[in-house]
Amino acid sequence: MNDAATNVLLIEDDPDDARLIQDALAGTGSKPFRVEWVPRLSDALKRLASQEFEVILLDLSLPDSAGLEAFDQVFQVAPDSLILVLSGLTDEDTARQAMERGAHDYFSKGHVDAHWLPRALRYVIDRKTVRSALQSSEERFRAMSDASPLGIFVSDAEGSCIYTNTAYQKISGLTQEQTLGTNWSMAIHPEDRERVLAEWRDAAQGHAPFQTEFRFLQQDSHIVWTRVNSAAMLNGKKWFGLVQTVEDITERKSAEFVLQAAEEALFEEKERAQVTLNSIGDAVLTTDLLGNVTYLNLVAETMTGWPRKEALGRPISEVFVILDGTTRQTAANPMLRAIAENRTVEMDTNCVLIHRDGSESAIEDSAAPIHSRDGQVIGAVIVFHDVSESRAMALEMAHLAQHDFLTSLPNRLLLSERMAHAIGLAQRHNKQVGLLFLDLDHFKHINDSLGHAVGDQLLQSIANRLVECVRATDTVCRQGGDEFVILLAEIGQPQDAAHVADTLRTALSIPHMIGGHELHISLSIGISVFPDDGADVATLMQNADTAMYHAKASGRNTYQFFRADMNTRAVRRLLVENSLRRALKQGEFLLHYQPKIDLASGGITGAEALIRWQDPDLGLIHPAQFVPIAEDNGLIVPVGRWVLREACRQVQAWLDAGLPAVPVSVNISAMEFRHEGFVEGVALILKETGLAPHYLELELTESILMHDAESSASVLEALKAMGVQLAIDDFGTGYSSLSYLKRFPIDTLKIDQSFVRDIVTDADDATIVGAVIGMGRNLHQRVIAEGVETHEQLVFLQDRQCDEGQGFHFSRPVSAEDFASLLIRGNAAR
Repeated sequence: MNDAATNVLLIEDDPDDARLIQDALAGTGSKPFRVEWVPRLSDALKRLASQEFEVILLDLSLPDSAGLEAFDQVFQVAPDSLILVLSGLTDEDTARQAMERGAHDYFSKGHVDAHWLPRALRYVIDRKTVRSALQSSEERFRAMSDASPLGIFVSDAEGSCIYTNTAYQKISGLTQEQTLGTNWSMAIHPEDRERVLAEWRDAAQGHAPFQTEFRFLQQDSHIVWTRVNSAAMLNGKKWFGLVQTVEDITERKSAEFVLQAAEEALFEEKERAQVTLNSIGDAVLTTDLLGNVTYLNLVAETMTGWPRKEALGRPISEVFVILDGTTRQTAANPMLRAIAENRTVEMDTNCVLIHRDGSESAIEDSAAPIHSRDGQVIGAVIVFHDVSESRAMALEMAHLAQHDFLTSLPNRLLLSERMAHAIGLAQRHNKQVGLLFLDLDHFKHINDSLGHAVGDQLLQSIANRLVECVRATDTVCRQGGDEFVILLAEIGQPQDAAHVADTLRTALSIPHMIGGHELHISLSIGISVFPDDGADVATLMQNADTAMYHAKASGRNTYQFFRADMNTRAVRRLLVENSLRRALKQGEFLLHYQPKIDLASGGITGAEALIRWQDPDLGLIHPAQFVPIAEDNGLIVPVGRWVLREACRQVQAWLDAGLPAVPVSVNISAMEFRHEGFVEGVALILKETGLAPHYLELELTESILMHDAESSASVLEALKAMGVQLAIDDFGTGYSSLSYLKRFPIDTLKIDQSFVRDIVTDADDATIVGAVIGMGRNLHQRVIAEGVETHEQLVFLQDRQCDEGQGFHFSRPVSAEDFASLLIRGNAAR
């Protein structure tokens, strides 16, 4: 017995009523009350926040809150407390509403006395305790019920469902809401319902326990087999309900059905086996102890060409004829060996079955002896299948593992094997081995402009020509991408490799007709020779690769033999490549600006942005030392994007500083110009830097524009529509078409410095420069001469009315700070 006092919080603003209630509950019975009184709701909320009270007596008429609002606040803070409303004669309706919202009861203050109030309060407390116990009991029952793997269905005396557990809901496919008030038989499969209800009625008449098996038909048509046990719930002798346990026996039923099917199959074994053997994909053939055919299934009939009726009783060697696919000799019959040796015998590798009509098919599998019930061998069975396709596939896979999928040339793996073999032979025969490393010049431009489909066809055409140029004993390999390697198995002297290189260049000089395009391609070739340039495959490959890079650096469309000093240069090139990535990441690049001068007024009209590399170890590096490498390895695109963004940022910075800024031109490489999203990238940089488009000029060479003139025209039109100025750089050195020059929206022609250098002494150069100036004037394009270094050159250009000049005569490229000073002075001419 718990004699601890019950904590009561009394919330009452009337001191007299409060005293009356306190006095009434002040008795010292076995279950005393400890009453704490507060006159205001706010005081009550503070106490409830710090202490739990078992009982709260709440007056709904308080100074700081009244009615249901006061109750709601108390109920929110103390939902587990027993809340009893104290009402006057006039607010009983409000008290009833409070009960609807969670109050346990209400008392009229007019009936409070020391005898009645404690008893009434204790009654309400006990009632709550009983309800809580009942609720806990129900929750425990439900928890145990839901944990049971057996379904439980409880119905009342009328047979209507009043409870189901989780397992029953899963088995029946019905939710609690769907089963409540329904009869237990509603989920029985229609085909089982009549039988089950009849069994139910028989059991009910004899007051016997009810047990049966039937199918539940779920709403999604899923069927669950169940075993049901039913028992009456009695109150004394009075029947007041029914409880059923439902067990899911679907898996057991499935096993029973399988067993039943197997038992039935025993009676029809021969027929069923016949159907089975005829339905499988393998051929099955059996013989008796003497080796005579006793059975063929349909696949065996097809593969041997022998119908069963004709084959039965014939010797197996007559029906099942097999050869060794390699020697073409008759192979030993595995069935006869299986009988003789009483064991399973695997069929020989590369076994070929000869059809009755003489055709052949590759087969594989095994033969095994057939035993009687007492274990004696009574014959043999062989199961085999056609592996012609799988063997062909295996050969194809082996070929693909060693050959390039696009050109069918040997790949690096097969080349390495053949090189190792060739080196071994060369050592024994005192010969040399040549290795040619080939790279297609400017292949990427074709791929980018005409698409990979055309590029792939071009690679196939090139592969065919390369094979035609070498001996059958040599190996042409596609190394990957646009690189090929040729192994010259035995050569007498290095010059033999040079002769092959010349043959290859001549063969590749003939245009390739691909998809309506006449494509020209050339080769850069590096040559290494065993044993002088390496004693193993890896060294020879590396040195030939190094020599190829030097061939590219020498102007392309040529070949180079490997020299020992090339490795030093290759290492330096690799160092530059790695340093370039670091420079881009760590911001080691900077721009210098060379002014463009109006030759009539001497004023600065623009500037060309020229990249420099401030290496922390090597100092200031000029573009010629790293730009070609960046173009080869693809870094020219992010480097070029940096140049473009930095130039635009600097011009905007000059404008923001109030300087008389001029347009700045940026050189665009072919890879940048062909790069996807180039136009969008320019627009984004202008937007990010805030620079007006007319302050930016893009310089492109003739060769870039004429590589794919149609595509170039559309890109130039988009840039021009954006407001960017356009210039042709190094004009006169490329292969421009005057019709396209007129079509392109060009603002400026830049005369290459190779023509300007000797205009005073070379009549041809003077004529060319004069013609370009006149052509530019007629096409309404500004003409600027590059490389102006002497006063005499300046006078010549002024006499020919050339618009602008650029060169050391006016100013070397200078830093952004020094160029700002030039802008302030306004004249860079000396």
